[in-house]
Amino acid sequence: MMAVSFKYWDDCIDPSDMEAMWNIPEVSNEWLDAGESRDQKVHLSRDPDGQPFLTQIEMKAVAEIITSRHFNSQIDLDMICAIAELESDRQPLAVRSDKKNKEPTIGIMQLSIESAKWLFNELGYRSYEVVRNPELLYWPFVSVYLGAAYMKWLSNYDQKERTEEFIIRAYKGGTKKATHKSTLPYWKRYLCVKESLPSRKFFEDGRDVSASASAAPTPPPGSATASPPYASSPPPNSKPTGVYSYWDTKASPEDMEELWSHPEVLKEWTKSGEIRGKVRFSHDNKKRPYLSRVELKAVAEITLTKHFLTKHMKPTCLCALAEVVSLRFVNGVGPRTGIMGIDYSTAFWLYMELGYRAYRVDSADDLTKPFVSMYFGAAYLVWLSEYEGRERTPQFVVQAYISGPKNVNLQETGPLWLKFMQALGNYEDIKNRDQGNCSIL
Repeated sequence: MMAVSFKYWDDCIDPSDMEAMWNIPEVSNEWLDAGESRDQKVHLSRDPDGQPFLTQIEMKAVAEIITSRHFNSQIDLDMICAIAELESDRQPLAVRSDKKNKEPTIGIMQLSIESAKWLFNELGYRSYEVVRNPELLYWPFVSVYLGAAYMKWLSNYDQKERTEEFIIRAYKGGTKKATHKSTLPYWKRYLCVKESLPSRKFFEDGRDVSASASAAPTPPPGSATASPPYASSPPPNSKPTGVYSYWDTKASPEDMEELWSHPEVLKEWTKSGEIRGKVRFSHDNKKRPYLSRVELKAVAEITLTKHFLTKHMKPTCLCALAEVVSLRFVNGVGPRTGIMGIDYSTAFWLYMELGYRAYRVDSADDLTKPFVSMYFGAAYLVWLSEYEGRERTPQFVVQAYISGPKNVNLQETGPLWLKFMQALGNYEDIKNRDQGNCSIL
């Protein structure tokens, strides 16, 4: 790679990202106080050696914008910022060579070109063209985007919910070194750095935004303590007045026609003023798109009728699982992708090995499409129901879906079953039912 040099923020940022930075009050105040102005290029801060670096306010702003835009605001900002401190001292031009690895690591989050290409090609993180232009790794937004993507992958490595310690130590030494003594000092330094970071209050009014990759102190996605942002099916006027996400960009024309033909969906969409070709998702106060319960149940019913008619699966059980793992958010929650929380590797395995090919999965982005996520979620449930050639109980299937089949422990994961049963109550009457007899298939 050629030598790269930046004097201004404008040298290493897209104009839209620059505008997003100016729109964060703490950043604009800091820049204006330093004599910068909107009508001129903004200088990067310099250390005594003349190397550019991001201030802590700039660093947190980049992390907040990236996680909000690409990760549903569900990756802990302090995790990102602490890693940036440790890896590069927040220097976008940092390059480090390792004796064991011939390829250097680059940028604020210290990723190798090989890792960036893997995230781009294999996991579908393609918002920036790092394959064609590896020098983009020096750009703060690109480095944080791919660093966060790697953290998200680590948080559900081998289809297991991982602790914060595992993520951080694996980020340093790889998954094989996550429990090795060689990464323990890095974890201890990380805790000290994270503790010393400025409060995240100015981004989230004091509320922790990390319902995500970190297993502590906030609950992981799908845990018994996670709760939806609304108590009942959202009213029609929950459609936002600003930036929209549209159903039509996330579903095929055939699937959209099925939804329009569904009586309850037709009633809800008509009441909220939707028009064919441009149906808006409901959004929460952070502008995150989610499915109403009417929409979710319709997607489940249509998917089962078209693709799983012989399996006798219940749409209400799929809906309850979606409530637990994604809170009905279109993009998913934390490391779980899409409404059913199916990750790309699992969907690709179901597609290639088990022949579930009604929908293609070319990248992780495909799993943010509700019908695609629902289809592979149902396929995964079918497989789990006969895991290792045995007919499985509903409790096993539900807990295996949420935690992985190798991690089922009826005592330890009991709260997940309780959470599922509570969610099921939103879709069917379970008052007089023996919980142990809840049939899924």
